[in-house]
Amino acid sequence: MSKDILVRAAAFIIRDNKLLFAKNINSPYYYLVGGGIEENETSKEAVAREIFEETGLKLEIDRLVIIQERFHEANNKKHHEIRFFYSIKNNVEISIADGTFTDQGTDETLHWIHLNELAEFEIAPPFLKTISFDFDSDTGIKHIVVKEY
Repeated sequence: MSKDILVRAAAFIIRDNKLLFAKNINSPYYYLVGGGIEENETSKEAVAREIFEETGLKLEIDRLVIIQERFHEANNKKHHEIRFFYSIKNNVEISIADGTFTDQGTDETLHWIHLNELAEFEIAPPFLKTISFDFDSDTGIKHIVVKEY
């Protein structure tokens, strides 16, 4: 059985105690704005590009707050996924309506979910339901490892 290594970057875009998620109509899961890191692109460059592609906004990246390593199996193939999670600076007004389409056309929309209501939704990755989003007081980088096989 072969193994793939996937490297991705995602953003914590938080306004008024709500976190911005994307959702594909073919999946029950809500996930953060972000995506794959392209060749010769840093994770910080990737998250800035993905934010612009999915929201149309050029937001200022604050800092790296979480690195997650996830080991899982899909379609008889083992995967090692590494995700870089960045916080976003709160220095600009963000006016994205709930249900706005992303760059994926009518298959993917953006949604604001209140931080106190995350447990009520299918969130990926699940650890987002249990972490603190007070990134200003906790200046360290968390490393989360999830082994599913």
